[in-house]
Amino acid sequence: MRTTNENGILNNYATEPKLYFAEYPSPEQQSRYALQGAAAVLLVTSLLLIAFAA
Repeated sequence: MRTTNENGILNNYATEPKLYFAEYPSPEQQSRYALQGAAAVLLVTSLLLIAFAA
């Protein structure tokens, strides 16, 4: 988005969105994050074991 001031000078700076504070994740989300982390660790470990075994 290009904006100009009253003198016609171009302003190339990006417009900044309004800031908001993040909410702490619910216990449901926390357990989902833990499950995703465990799945990621299992995936990476299995890929490394397969790579070193071949």
